[in-house]
Amino acid sequence: MTTNAGHLIGYARVSTDDQEEQLQLDALSEAGCARVFTDKASGKNTDRPELVAVLDYLRPGDTLCVWKLDRFARSLIDLVTMVDALAERGIGFKVLTGALASINPNTPDGRLMLQVVGAMAEFERSLIKDRTRAGLEAAKAQGRTGGRPTVMDADKLAVAKARRAKGESVSAVAKALGVSRATLYRALGEGN
Repeated sequence: MTTNAGHLIGYARVSTDDQEEQLQLDALSEAGCARVFTDKASGKNTDRPELVAVLDYLRPGDTLCVWKLDRFARSLIDLVTMVDALAERGIGFKVLTGALASINPNTPDGRLMLQVVGAMAEFERSLIKDRTRAGLEAAKAQGRTGGRPTVMDADKLAVAKARRAKGESVSAVAKALGVSRATLYRALGEGN
């Protein structure tokens, strides 16, 4: 909810390969944001210097505007805590698209919706984690493991050990086997 005294200030978070960056910036600009702070970070990266900067920049009467909830908060607790902190400072909060786009989270009804939507998002993340864990356990039970296939199989390791025993350098052995020196050091258990 904006007041005449305050400004609409935007915050965007995009991953380094995010195709939505311009979409977010355009939407925030069209909404009338006087200034937009943008973090470029993956979802797992918790370092968001521009979020810290925008929270410091906001003044009573201003409204923080985000394109979508998932661009602002990482969890229900995170979302509720930040919106509460904004409200305590006299700062509004507005979401342009998706959940809460038509709701004012600064009212009791809006706060309830904020909590319901946040709880559902948290529940969905929990389900995804559970399904991923179950899938990994099922694959493991079938003898399959995730991750990158090993470069050093038993034959290459035997050749590497024999060549090293003859005094060949790690660089020469690694080049002959088509692996990096670091891979060869790890496989042989030697320090570099």
